[in-house]
Amino acid sequence: MELGIYTFAEVTPDPATGTTISPAQRLRDLLEEIELADQLGLDVFGVGEHHRPDFAVSAPAVVLAAAAARTRRIRLTSAVSVLSSDDPVRVFQDFATLDLLSNGRAEIMAGRGSFVESFPLFGYDLKDYDELFAEKLDLLLAVREHEHVRWRGRHRPPLDGQGVYPRPLQDPLPVWVAVGGSPRSAVRAGALGLPMALAIIGGMPERFAPFAELHRAAAREAGHPIPALGINSHGYIADTSRRAIDESFPSVASTMNKIGRERGWPPMTRADYEASAHLRGANFVGDPRQVVEKILFQHEVFHHQRFLVQFTVGSLPHAQVMRSIELFGDQVAPAVRRALSPADVAV
Repeated sequence: MELGIYTFAEVTPDPATGTTISPAQRLRDLLEEIELADQLGLDVFGVGEHHRPDFAVSAPAVVLAAAAARTRRIRLTSAVSVLSSDDPVRVFQDFATLDLLSNGRAEIMAGRGSFVESFPLFGYDLKDYDELFAEKLDLLLAVREHEHVRWRGRHRPPLDGQGVYPRPLQDPLPVWVAVGGSPRSAVRAGALGLPMALAIIGGMPERFAPFAELHRAAAREAGHPIPALGINSHGYIADTSRRAIDESFPSVASTMNKIGRERGWPPMTRADYEASAHLRGANFVGDPRQVVEKILFQHEVFHHQRFLVQFTVGSLPHAQVMRSIELFGDQVAPAVRRALSPADVAV
């Protein structure tokens, strides 16, 4: 199983001090986090795209290109690229360039976006939310497959054989589809033969098992080999389980409750958070042993090939984030790899 980290590069007030670090400092910290993950032998680092004041990254490929110069082997992916409000040609060019700079380590994780600020920012109508993603994913895959592209759509001028450059080292450049709570999205990813990154950030993970089956069944029906499945979840690792809860809860609750007020969610309580850290909860919060146990438990449910964890749900002190990455790379990852032989990850 591939193991890695993703982040949205939060720039929210520290609940303990009330201070907010600058976007410049957050990006410097983020590059150190990616560099440490690479040194520890983790497999993947993902950076998400947002267009809000509480997140520092609106251009994942730029940040990942900076990380490419400071790393050697870790794969570098968006998590996600909001394809619906972007130009797929430009997304492909950005990540093809990243692929060249990183010697073949770039990936695109395409999604519709859990926030909607990018739609009015770039002149798109939210009523076209799903149609935009389907059309633009079609164009992205066409550009990936063909150097010279002939394509027609409703939301972008056509392409009549123009060349798209540069071409990446990897052929094809990996494209994952990020899926939240939509069965239709899981089916679409499978029907296209694309790997799926399934976000599980609440509830009992077992209830998402049908999404994995829909993805695989759609791939089989379309005649594709079974594509990879990844699980993306929130988490935090400390030397003890109590410390993990104590250190992470204030920032997680502050961030999730802010988003919850925007979306009508009930407030997160300390009891809710502790329950989510149990074996059958959604969050990977605890000491290294607990996190290993939970990864292996979910592998029995999903048989997935990749697991990515978001440690910075809200702003945490950089030293604590680095310690969590260190525990993940030094203790969790080796234990998971020992427990899973190649035969265990076959679908």
